[in-house]
Amino acid sequence: MRILGIDYGDARTGLSVSDPSGFLAGSPSVIHEWNYDKLTDKLVSFIEENKIEEIVLGWPKNMDGTVGERAKKCEALAKTLEERTGLAVVLWDERRTTVAAHDILHQAGKKSKQHRKNVDAVAATLILQGYLDFKRSRR
Repeated sequence: MRILGIDYGDARTGLSVSDPSGFLAGSPSVIHEWNYDKLTDKLVSFIEENKIEEIVLGWPKNMDGTVGERAKKCEALAKTLEERTGLAVVLWDERRTTVAAHDILHQAGKKSKQHRKNVDAVAATLILQGYLDFKRSRR
């Protein structure tokens, strides 16, 4: 089962796809798109081309657990993707994934200026791997 992890951003949206067994997150990439309609078109195409069967979308709740503006935008994207693909979208609490992604890039020797290019893809991978680990622990 191919599962797609998404880290939605206004300018860059990170993607990560699981291996066919649904065990490991990988294949990180980024869609550079500001326009919401164009972004959703690109996501739907990606989902169809990669035969995605499940979607997990990072849900950036506030640190106190409340839902802010960014989380509401993710909820709207989830609804759009569900309508356009017929797949359920799991909203996954992604608090601190971007911070963790920056730490990973820093530890890998990437300069801070280079983080912007990759941080969303790394964050999407962390979101997806967290979800995959959770699913596995529930079996």
